[in-house]
Amino acid sequence: MTGRRRIRSPFHRTSTGPVTSAVRAAAAVAAGTALLAGCGVVPGTGGGAGDTVTVMTWAPSGTSGTNKPGMPAFAQAYARWVNAHGGLGGRTLKVLTCNERNDSVAAAKCARDAVKRNVVAVVGSYSLYGDSYLPTLEGAGIPYIGGYGATNAEFTSPLSYPVNGGQPTLLAGLGRELAGGCGPVVLVRPDTISGDELPPMLDSGLKARGHAPAVDERAADDTTEYATPSTRALTAASGQPPEKGCVIPALGDSTGTFMDSFRRARRKFPAVRTAATLGNVDQTVINASGGASGPYEGAYVTGWYPASSDARWDRMKKVISEQAFGDNRIDPADAGVQTTWIAYTVLKAVVTSLGGGEVSSETVRRALNGGLSVTTGDLTPTLRWGFQGELAAIGLSRLVNAEVTLQVVKEGRLVPARKGVTDLTDTLREAKVN
Repeated sequence: MTGRRRIRSPFHRTSTGPVTSAVRAAAAVAAGTALLAGCGVVPGTGGGAGDTVTVMTWAPSGTSGTNKPGMPAFAQAYARWVNAHGGLGGRTLKVLTCNERNDSVAAAKCARDAVKRNVVAVVGSYSLYGDSYLPTLEGAGIPYIGGYGATNAEFTSPLSYPVNGGQPTLLAGLGRELAGGCGPVVLVRPDTISGDELPPMLDSGLKARGHAPAVDERAADDTTEYATPSTRALTAASGQPPEKGCVIPALGDSTGTFMDSFRRARRKFPAVRTAATLGNVDQTVINASGGASGPYEGAYVTGWYPASSDARWDRMKKVISEQAFGDNRIDPADAGVQTTWIAYTVLKAVVTSLGGGEVSSETVRRALNGGLSVTTGDLTPTLRWGFQGELAAIGLSRLVNAEVTLQVVKEGRLVPARKGVTDLTDTLREAKVN
């Protein structure tokens, strides 16, 4: 339904960590006081006044990088649908949208607009710039529900309520799967601070199944040609015959460019397998690269949710059919659209839990922090956010869903490789992060 989207690595490094998150939490009170004195906005008192609940969804659109127009488009379709069926507990849902433009300045502007418009939450959004928007939301006491998992800040901020496990779970799950059937495993990733986060997660999965760590093949972040990294990766992956090695490109936007070079270079080497995470490869990328005749045929891909053909998505598809039929921005197979659906499922559960009481950023926060358990139709495990998650020791204190699914590219389509999910909580505990 959509054209090819360039996908950036969904585990972008920011300066946020376990320590700075605690500082932010303490600073939120002071920042809220400053807002009260300087802007006339009282944190936690707006957005849900009367019979209307106002929220915001943002994502980049019309950029040369990652574009996720389906997320805000679906959010507005969801609002039309829920309002046509009685609203949220009898209240009208109003969804504001903002184009984040893949830009830190624009992301900060979206957050300031959310504060100015007195939203009760930012829901189902995508941005690589956690350091630009989270301090503003934290200062105003606005919860960030169901972000895409695009930055490590989403797994450390006390006001973030993620619904998936981001890149850490995808890589750990891929490592577990490949350990049983691969010889040498080679990870091709950006030579950046962001890229430095990736090997420990993949290695945790490999180690859990008794496999040696991956070969860490770094590639310049700003290169436009990958002949040399492709040759090095193939040399390392095919260096132990007769074992068939595996190559994992994790280059975000540049994964497709790498695969073009890789496809040419691999003709000179023994056969190797490829694998990927959903953040780097999705159905539109597979289609654009040739489908069944492309380089991803037979590749394993780890994802956060069931395959888009699963019946558990039928309710989401009904919303699209009723309220956004023909809107080609909204692809039910897109992980961004799926994340937005789950995020609004959480919002609905929160508002329902408040009964006839006030719906504000403060009451929404209290409900989420107070032990509210949210079911999502078995698309995720039951979601519940405490002060410290089970993975706080490795700096992912807000990560509460460490489940992944395994899919495979078969005849050009992503289909389930096996039934069920894999919980990576124990695997990630062993990750040797810096």
